[in-house]
Amino acid sequence: MIARWDPLKDILNLSDRVNNIFRDVNGGESGGQWTPPVDIYENDDELVILAELPGVAEDSIDIQVNDGLLLIRGEKQSPIDKDSESYYRLERPFGKFARSFSVPSSVDVSKVSAALKDGVLTVVLKKDNSSKSVTIKVTKD
Repeated sequence: MIARWDPLKDILNLSDRVNNIFRDVNGGESGGQWTPPVDIYENDDELVILAELPGVAEDSIDIQVNDGLLLIRGEKQSPIDKDSESYYRLERPFGKFARSFSVPSSVDVSKVSAALKDGVLTVVLKKDNSSKSVTIKVTKD
């Protein structure tokens, strides 16, 4: 059986490996105390990453694209002082976070944009349309 090559699957596998490196370097934590879940999809013109960041302020998020790697990191501040408050349950994650993703060569890194709305960070990576395939007709000499 011939398997169809899926470049997005390779990107996700590389992303998981890089995130594991962050987890190992930070003593078992991925970039800090929590890892925000993400969805990634693409269409003809763009690659879109959606990250759940409830309670994270816009100015606490840092997004960088360097050498084919997109890095999203930041910090979610805790609304309570764990040392002085008595709490019965603490399930919501707080602290530093980091996620990284491989950026395909078809993306124009000068046209990356990001917006935070209702606790969801949307990172849009526009594809470079000049790299689309072209059919070339062969003519007789």
